[in-house]
Amino acid sequence: MNKTISINLGGFFFHIDEDAYQKLSRYFDAVKRSLSADGRDEIMKDIESRIAELFQERIQNEKQVIGLVEIDTVIAIMGQPEDYKIDEDATKSSSFSSTNKIYTRAKRLYRDKDNSLLGGVAAGFGHYLNIDPLWVRILFIISPFISFGTSIIIYLILWILIPEAITTSQKLEMKGEPINISNIERKVKEGIDEISDKIGNIDHQKIADNAKYGAEKVGSTISDILGTIFKLFAKFIGALIVIIASFALLGFIIIGIIMMFSSTMPDNYILNNIQTPIGLETPLWVQGILLILVFGIPFFFLLLLGLKLLVNNLKSIGNVATYTLIATWVIASGIAISLGINEATQMAFEGKVVQKEEIILTPTDTLYIKFKNNDFYSKSNYRNHDFKITQDEGDNEIIYSNNVSIEIKYTDEATPYMLIEKLANGKSTSQAKKRAEKIKYNYKIEGNTIVLDNYLLTAVENKFRGQEVEIYLYLPKGTIFQTDESYSNYDRSDYDFFDENEYDTKNPVYRVDSDKIRCLNCLESESNNDLSIEIETDDTSASIYYDENGVLVKKVINKEENGVVKSTEERITATKKVKLDSIKKEVLNEINNSKKK
Repeated sequence: MNKTISINLGGFFFHIDEDAYQKLSRYFDAVKRSLSADGRDEIMKDIESRIAELFQERIQNEKQVIGLVEIDTVIAIMGQPEDYKIDEDATKSSSFSSTNKIYTRAKRLYRDKDNSLLGGVAAGFGHYLNIDPLWVRILFIISPFISFGTSIIIYLILWILIPEAITTSQKLEMKGEPINISNIERKVKEGIDEISDKIGNIDHQKIADNAKYGAEKVGSTISDILGTIFKLFAKFIGALIVIIASFALLGFIIIGIIMMFSSTMPDNYILNNIQTPIGLETPLWVQGILLILVFGIPFFFLLLLGLKLLVNNLKSIGNVATYTLIATWVIASGIAISLGINEATQMAFEGKVVQKEEIILTPTDTLYIKFKNNDFYSKSNYRNHDFKITQDEGDNEIIYSNNVSIEIKYTDEATPYMLIEKLANGKSTSQAKKRAEKIKYNYKIEGNTIVLDNYLLTAVENKFRGQEVEIYLYLPKGTIFQTDESYSNYDRSDYDFFDENEYDTKNPVYRVDSDKIRCLNCLESESNNDLSIEIETDDTSASIYYDENGVLVKKVINKEENGVVKSTEERITATKKVKLDSIKKEVLNEINNSKKK
């Protein structure tokens, strides 16, 4: 029966039996004797840390006792001291002979702060990939312009998650070198030599002459103050990052869950008012998952960055979880990009169907054009929705849109006609045309009146694919036509050709000329021509104005000597626009002449 001894090795506690403890002690003594006095303590510290790591890899739980078997295994890995005698010349050589087998560990990714420009990420990848870190740094410099800044976030995440190579064992493991006594001693001596060279290059006399106690004290105080300021600033930035990242992450998760379970929600109230359900080919639950993964994972790492700035010695989530999340994000981003390309192709081609309608109109007829709405879908006769999901009279879901337009054009033909074009987009021309054919649009021609619906309908399965109706009205020279008040909401005519009323004239009347469509009763816009003119005299008042139908009205009110008031109203039909100021003098003359009589 052997005693069990508790030891502290490399900052870790182990239970070891007495025989194993004695053998390990003899091993440490032998190693210590084989080392030169220069850097011996630091080398022994690194060797102890390395042996502690090997013990941790081999024990199953904290109560397990280390025996001779474990000791022999560790010694076989580290090597015997006599196998790794290093003299001055040997330290400069990269080859070492040994009768024992050299055990190596797989190369691990660490940040190399000794050769870093910023965080040591590029230098660490250089060691891991066995390439010059310069190429990795060039890639990190170029990548923000290609990835729209995403690579900067990735670099910060890698800076947080990749551990720094601090110990000698970690530095050897970073370069893929065997972690044994020889390499540990060599690495420590290289560090000591580097420090010695730096110290040797210092002008000690100059330092002695310039170094004053007071200056050192002031410098130390300033350093402490700046350090405190930077720490407070880091805490503030960390808190800000945590708040932003938390709200963003929570938002993406909530939206993603709503999209994932949208099919189980009553009537899809929220989703029925957005375009996503019928705007994309990808199922909504897939979109929800990708939303959480593509946007949620970067904000999760950003949250960890903020917590690391706030909390000292924050425990890492582990390499397995880190690499799993990164791999998941890469895969999800790839799928999202692929689906995005597929969605973009759904609008790649345009298809249309055209219907022609002849309009029987005598030369003396006035053509009336008006739009009407359906009270079941909208109470307004104006353009107020591009697309929305609603229900028809049979309570079936349907797409409703006001994407309707009209354009008036000149034609040399003797008879006016109308072209109704239904347009839609699709993955191919044939698919787009089929989708255009499924657009429901109604109109009617009653004598000299054209009544047009101000909306279109299509089934939900046709999705939002740019469905629209374009109406082209071709009118020959001399055609007189009149529009209603809502016409301008849907008009897309060429304003160089169509002299459309821009002022407050209700029911404007137009005539088609070969070079232009002119308004016959529209009001002039000149500043000296108001919508109405009032004339006041001692016993007479007169008003000149255009009524709601665009007819010029002259109204005169006279007060006679017996107190009787006579009112006359005259409607004037003009063949062209008349400036009100032009007849003001004429009306005044009429009033004066009546007084003389």
